[in-house]
Amino acid sequence: MGHKRPACKAPLRAVFFRSNNVLLCSNAQGQLTPQEQTDLVQAANFSERDIKKLYKRFRALDTNQNGELDPHELFEVPEIADNPLVKRVLSIFDTNGDGRVSFIEFLVGLSKLAAGTDELQKTKFAFDVYDINKDGHISNGELFAVMKMMVGNNLNDQQLQQLVDRTILQADKDGDGMISFEEFREMVSHIDIADKLRVDV
Repeated sequence: MGHKRPACKAPLRAVFFRSNNVLLCSNAQGQLTPQEQTDLVQAANFSERDIKKLYKRFRALDTNQNGELDPHELFEVPEIADNPLVKRVLSIFDTNGDGRVSFIEFLVGLSKLAAGTDELQKTKFAFDVYDINKDGHISNGELFAVMKMMVGNNLNDQQLQQLVDRTILQADKDGDGMISFEEFREMVSHIDIADKLRVDV
């Protein structure tokens, strides 16, 4: 790739969704009540009009009409299925860990990628994609696992491990063998994350 720190620059680009009209869900049956709309507006960076549009799209994707999106429902959408990090993104959205994403969970997660969201929040979102066990650090194994999702068979495990080792060596300023959030922020400071991680409604 020829760029400084190639290991994180390319993966970050794959985190955001290339399509502006996918990935929607809900945790409510039927129409959203006025109170639900108010709660959602307060919880996310979307207007009531945006939320209604997203909810309408959700209803079309929620094929079993259970008020939540299961992974198989999302993977039937080509733009989603083609994203190598979709499972990691969904795990971040699924805050209660039940394996499904409710409309509120998804909307709050999606708001972190909205056009008006600040760079710090988007950087934290990108960091969370790599921080699989949510301990506040990206380990060698976590970086390997996420990058494996991205490169597939384009690199063998030995080549990928060398890339991971080199990335951690460059980013790890305190010598603990892991990448903290602050180290991650410095590592990606040359990338316009606010632009790369963006979903428009």
